[in-house]
Amino acid sequence: MNRSQLGALVGLALGFAGWFGGFGAFLVVALCGAAGWAAGHVLEDDEARQRLWDRLDRSGSSGDGRRRTR
Repeated sequence: MNRSQLGALVGLALGFAGWFGGFGAFLVVALCGAAGWAAGHVLEDDEARQRLWDRLDRSGSSGDGRRRTR
């Protein structure tokens, strides 16, 4: 499936959600789609995955498995 087809499917899903579920459903579908895209991007791209793990490691641990105190 190429990007044009994927974009068409996402547009259809958002259209159906907006038509049948209202604006709130439209937003929920859009947010879930964005989260799915981000997760897929990170899982597909090894470099992006490594940057994410590095960022999480710097922000939450001291390197020895213990959490930093602030």
